[in-house]
Amino acid sequence: MATLSRPSSRCLRAIAAALLAPFLMASALPRAALAQPVGLPDLGDSASTELSPRLERRLGEAIMTDSEHDPDYIGDPAIRQYLTNLGGRLVAGAPPGAPDIRVFAVRDSEINAFSMPGGFIGVNAGLVVAAENESELAGVLAHEIGHVVQRHIARGLVQQKQNSLIMVAALLAAVVAARGNSQAPEAAMAFGQAAAIDSQLGFSRDAEREADRTGFDMLNAAGFNVNGMAAFFGRLMQLTSVNEGTGNVFTRTHPLSIERMSDMQNRARSVPQHSYTDSPDFYFVRAKLRVLQSGGNAQETLDAIRYLESRARDTTNGVERAADLYGVATGWMMRRDYAKASQAYMEATSGARDHFMLARLAVDLALAQGDTAHALELARAAYARWPQQLTLAYAVGESLQRAGRDREAVDFLREQIGRWSEESGFRQMLANSYEKLGNDVASRRNMADYYAMTGALPAAVEQLQQARRISKDFYEQSQIDAQVRDLQRKQKEEQDLLKRFQS
Repeated sequence: MATLSRPSSRCLRAIAAALLAPFLMASALPRAALAQPVGLPDLGDSASTELSPRLERRLGEAIMTDSEHDPDYIGDPAIRQYLTNLGGRLVAGAPPGAPDIRVFAVRDSEINAFSMPGGFIGVNAGLVVAAENESELAGVLAHEIGHVVQRHIARGLVQQKQNSLIMVAALLAAVVAARGNSQAPEAAMAFGQAAAIDSQLGFSRDAEREADRTGFDMLNAAGFNVNGMAAFFGRLMQLTSVNEGTGNVFTRTHPLSIERMSDMQNRARSVPQHSYTDSPDFYFVRAKLRVLQSGGNAQETLDAIRYLESRARDTTNGVERAADLYGVATGWMMRRDYAKASQAYMEATSGARDHFMLARLAVDLALAQGDTAHALELARAAYARWPQQLTLAYAVGESLQRAGRDREAVDFLREQIGRWSEESGFRQMLANSYEKLGNDVASRRNMADYYAMTGALPAAVEQLQQARRISKDFYEQSQIDAQVRDLQRKQKEEQDLLKRFQS
């Protein structure tokens, strides 16, 4: 299992504050004592008692909720949806009982990926950028899902017992402490915490081999080119041998070997080869992440633009060219050069090329230049054509609000909440529209839902209490009282969860 290689400075400061004591204890142990031994322990009753699948999921959800406040988290809806859908295709071929997989991107240029408890998987932007085709990306993701499916995190925590549980308790303590203040440093440290715990679990060769084999089976069942995993790992091994001084973070955290490579290659030869064609989404997401991994650094963004411009000139593949020019336009948007962004957009759409991410870019260009009427027209047309694309639903909602059409926005956003129940952003947008319409009770209730979904339970309770004081409707007050009791129960459950790990 890989670890996040470069947590943000905010993460590092928070780790030092929250996890210093337990990590000092952990660092006093020899590495052999921290690494998982060859051969995996039988999960049996021990794992069920100490870290059941349900408890592991709860832990992952708690970490993930706060991870979304991390400045390195990439919340772009199109990227989130693409990666999670890719993970869903793979896990469909997993052994029975596999958890739901949620995949997200992290703003980091190093080639790496990491798993968190409960089926949450982070992928560095650099890994997607380095993949030459979609099967390679799917192969690495399948390996990470293999760790999740085989419950290697639970096994590692159970194996290390008290030392690991102390680290988990420290993590939960920081998560719970951050819930009352979303601006607290602790609210942006979860990636670093998860990575620090992850680094203590150093999986054995057997665990890595088991993840390879499980991942290979999923890759094959999903119809990808099964050579993708071995090809990507092999290229990273070569890169490491060429740059022995620094090495490669992926090969350090996933100790590759000739034996493992041979095993993957032999398995690839033993099954029928799939003729897989990369989806256009892969190219568009890869181009956007090449720009986003710069983190807003002016020179790095410009370097990404120049690289993508060069690729667009050299490629003969029409889809790749359009995607690279889309990346160029995205880069100029980040630099607020809308004239150059519009020029790149026009080049990307020449020859009747279209894609839902290009359609979203057109909306963003119109909004950036203050043409809200045109933005709304574009957003509605794109949403009608690609109704399953989350980013276009956001585009319609944002365009309605920017155009001052909040009554229409309320109807549209309520519809989207029914379709995308896990999207907290729609709740926040709905709260804003209700506020502009003067419906303070509905605004605060929806803001409470947003806070609850993002883990800020005390803030959610406060919003509900304000709504109750404003409301004059007995039945509405009763509903709010029930919501408050439910949130308070959830707060107690979190506290009990923390006590369980501390005891």
